[in-house]
Amino acid sequence: MPMEFFCLHRDRPGSLPLREALLQEHWSFMDRFAETMIARGPVFDPAAHPGSPPVGSVHILGLPGPAAARSFAFDEPTYQAGAYRDVLLRRWRNRLGRTMWEFPGRREAGERFLVLGLGPSTEASPETSPETSPAPDRVPDVDGLIAYGPLLSDDARTWLGTAALVQASDAGQAAGLLAPDRYASVETYTWRFGGRPEA
Repeated sequence: MPMEFFCLHRDRPGSLPLREALLQEHWSFMDRFAETMIARGPVFDPAAHPGSPPVGSVHILGLPGPAAARSFAFDEPTYQAGAYRDVLLRRWRNRLGRTMWEFPGRREAGERFLVLGLGPSTEASPETSPETSPAPDRVPDVDGLIAYGPLLSDDARTWLGTAALVQASDAGQAAGLLAPDRYASVETYTWRFGGRPEA
């Protein structure tokens, strides 16, 4: 069984022309991983006006192990060309057991968001096992969940946060998925279903 990984490439300011020039190469690279892709798509600053350029790109997928995950993250053509300023790469666990394409909700209902809880908070009790942590790994009872799971160390023994894709009315409602006192920080991005445009 492949391991699951969460990868967020964050854009370097002003890199949109480079990303656009390499879009076909990016899609061709991602085509190699289509069968194990759980979710993908560009992310945007939720405070920016509609039509603003993306600030990054998220991919959640199954891979043989940490070395393959690093190859996925750093061999990607847009990364190689210098379009990204940094990469967040973590083991992940698919708590919903489905892909974004299997999301039962209506795609046109509400906006979609990536919510990242990075932590743990220094005020929270130490968490070393996602199997025993009571709050961060519990799946919220929310109709709009598209993907949800813990961010983990390479050996999956240490809980490092939570990543969720959710359909919600606004960024505040999306961020409310995660209890802020459990995390050192919570980041919220507007997110769009990614991949090649449907014919």
